[in-house]
Parts: sequence; C-alpha cells; structure tokens
Amino acid sequence: MSTAASATTGDRLAIGDRTLSSRLIIGTGKYRSYDEMKAAHRASGAQMVTVAVRRVPLDRGVESFLDHLDPAMQILPNTAGCYTAAEAIRTARLAREALQTDLIKLEVIGDETTLFPDNEQTLEAAAVLAKEGFAVLPYFTDDLIMARKLLDAGCPAVMPLAAPIGSGLGIQNPANLRIMREQLPEATIIVDAGVGTASDAAIAMELGADAVLMNTAIAESQDPVKMAQAMRLAIEAGRLAYLAGRMSKRLYASATSPLTGVVR
Repeated sequence: MSTAASATTGDRLAIGDRTLSSRLIIGTGKYRSYDEMKAAHRASGAQMVTVAVRRVPLDRGVESFLDHLDPAMQILPNTAGCYTAAEAIRTARLAREALQTDLIKLEVIGDETTLFPDNEQTLEAAAVLAKEGFAVLPYFTDDLIMARKLLDAGCPAVMPLAAPIGSGLGIQNPANLRIMREQLPEATIIVDAGVGTASDAAIAMELGADAVLMNTAIAESQDPVKMAQAMRLAIEAGRLAYLAGRMSKRLYASATSPLTGVVR
C-alpha cells in the first residue's frame, strides 16, 4: 500500500472479500465476566472476534460468550485445541455449519508445552480447506518460506506468531516479520500471539503488519477496558507511523537547526 494512504480515511484491512476499518482482532477467553468482555470489546473498536469452536456449545444449549457478542462483529471461528490436520479440518467444517461462515482461523498445535504450531500439518489442512471454499487464516511460526506456501495454498492472509500464545513476551523476532513484509508486499499479514502491552502492538504495526490479533493481553490485564482502548490507539499509531515512513537511523547527531545560512 502506498505511504500516501491515510490510516483514518480509506485505509481498510482486507481479508479475502471482506474489508474492516479496524485492524485489531480480539478474542473471547479469560475475561472475568461477560460484562467485562463486552465492555472491552466496545473499547477496542474491533469488528472481528475469534471464537474457539471446541470450547463453546455451538448448539446454544447453555449460556456462553456467544450469547454476549455484539451481533455486528464478524465471528472468526478457530480450531484451537487441534493437534492434527484431520482434526482441524473436521472442526472447521463443524464451525461453518454451526456459525454460517466460511472464515476459519486455522490452528494445528505441535507441542503441548509451548503451543507452537505444527507448520506441516497446518499447511496440509489449509490446502484442503481452501479447496473447500474456506477463507483460511493460518497460525504458524514466523517463517517466510511457510508463509509463501500457505499463500500459494490459497490462504487470503497469514498469521505469524510474535511469541508463544498467552506469553505476553512481545515481538521476539522483529527481523523475521520485517523480512516477511518486504518479501510479501501484497500479502495480508496478521500478527498473532504473544502481544503483552500497547507498545508491542505498535511495534508489530510499525514493522508492516496489516493487523494484530490478541486476547490474553487485554483479558488478563488489571483493567481490560483501558487496555483494550490502549491497544486500539497503539494499532492506529503504529499503522500511521508505518505509512508515514520513519526517518533513517544515524550513528551521529544531526542538528535540528542546521548552521547553513546562520548569520555570523
């Protein structure tokens, strides 16, 4: 996108055939109450919310956070808790039937301790689901080669991790995200997992991410409503900074008021 674009007018997030004005995608887990979740969602300005398919009663037989989501928000089902491609594919199909959406955040976990994704199983599932008409948003390690393979498989966006899920460690490999942005200029890149505070979100956007998905950083903060607002502002500030283009770094000082033309 041209740096002449405005982050407040006409600069929208594109995910397949969907466009959103907010570049913050929010979650539903770990809140202390439904009222707290709803208030945080409102403060965030997010228009898309991710829902763990395997952790919610899709038949609405009992009360869950599904009953407390703003109906205007786009639901992004996810396959959290799946450890094989086959398991993730079944979960995605169930989500499409129950929630009437072709969107799916694809998670295939490879390790129970770190919750790092199994990239190979993720790619296998993504290829199948994309052929079935899903708009697949895959969670994977911050690897350029895997990003290319997932995009070639038909994914409209990719979701590299910043750090382990729920860790709050922030961007651990900024160089990887910067390289991914430079090498895949037309791709939609959504940073997922590991953001801990507003500065982390701003850095992700300054590195060229198109959006950030987060849950724990807001839900486990001492004041989720204030943190949600902080994240919204950080996303907007980071995006504007990226579009503006930062100054070059220099080893030595450069006077703000040059001496050229000074009267002696």
